[in-house]
Amino acid sequence: MYCPFCGAPDTRVIDSRLSAEGDKVRRRRGCLRCNARFTTYEVAELLMPPVVKRDGRREPFLEEKLRTGLLRALEKRPVSAERVEDTMLRIKNRIRANGERELNSQQIGEWVMEELRNLDQVAYVRFASVYRSFEDVNAFREEIERLQNPPTGLDSE
Repeated sequence: MYCPFCGAPDTRVIDSRLSAEGDKVRRRRGCLRCNARFTTYEVAELLMPPVVKRDGRREPFLEEKLRTGLLRALEKRPVSAERVEDTMLRIKNRIRANGERELNSQQIGEWVMEELRNLDQVAYVRFASVYRSFEDVNAFREEIERLQNPPTGLDSE
């Protein structure tokens, strides 16, 4: 690694430690030419698959778009920032674990609704109303009824 102070190509690692979160390595380095010390962080670079929109366009996955959608749905709701970040992490992990080279925006939307259903039902209905393009109050009513009476998954034959 090049020294950020003098540009020398030779630096050495003095100390390495795992961050408190366990998701990066902190390295203390020293320059062999100017003796300056600096810190670097090493993180795994995990590429997210591109997103295929409803109209067929492809665009890169943007974490900020996901965060904005969640925060808009959760606006003025009693949900902590920590729970929002946990939700973000679960959705991103599902995207990575999916293993597909591309991912439909509809699938991401379904995962967001699934997470919101468990996180805050008002936020879920807000998100669903935009995502599913509710046309009238009956669509809201039907979605709320589905929330109140979730399918059991058992056949009653």
